[in-house]
Amino acid sequence: MFFFGSLDLSSSDNYFTQRVDAANKDGIYPLAKCTTAMRMLAYGVDADVIDEYIKIGGTTALEYLRRFCKGIIRLYEQEYLRAPTQDDLQNFLHVSEMRGFPGMIGSIDFIHWEWKTCPTAWEVVSHVLWIWHAFFGCPGTLNDINVLDLSPVFDDVEQADGIYPSYPTFVKSIRLPQSEPDKLFAKYQEGYQKDIERAFGVLQARFKIIREPARMWEILYLAIIMRSCIIA
Repeated sequence: MFFFGSLDLSSSDNYFTQRVDAANKDGIYPLAKCTTAMRMLAYGVDADVIDEYIKIGGTTALEYLRRFCKGIIRLYEQEYLRAPTQDDLQNFLHVSEMRGFPGMIGSIDFIHWEWKTCPTAWEVVSHVLWIWHAFFGCPGTLNDINVLDLSPVFDDVEQADGIYPSYPTFVKSIRLPQSEPDKLFAKYQEGYQKDIERAFGVLQARFKIIREPARMWEILYLAIIMRSCIIA
């Protein structure tokens, strides 16, 4: 997608076109700008490393990365990071029934991007590794439960019970199942849990930047990078 994204960015964002400077000299090629961002995403390299390969300074490389990720989100978020339609839901329900877990529409879990304040991303994934919901943020002392509570994924179905929100859509696992029905239930549920673990594995394999510690990013830029990687 990033290859086609670079073409779309060149036609929709003047920043990713070749311009001339005050001395009437040609600036950096659009492909070099996009390559800079893609190398940082794919390999997780520092911005200064780009200077040795593409001859672009670290500060400029970071700006290209931010602009590139924002452009990917602007162009493709509505298509590749959207809530499922009725047809999508019917397909999910059909597949889940065939897999022995009727009523299942996806798996939800979290992924940590190592950082000094530990930001967390909640994601909802289908069996085809389609991440159709992602909520990123909440640094500091907030834990996974707080992050989920702030996420809008269950706004339409949330039912409050006193001060504690209730999520009827959650199906918890059975610890140490003893009966045969419980063992069968746990087996199928664990199978679905592997969907999201596999999605996280694919995501981190494609984009090393989110597998390595993030030492130089502000929380806003971390969220932009994470969302663009999910879309791609």
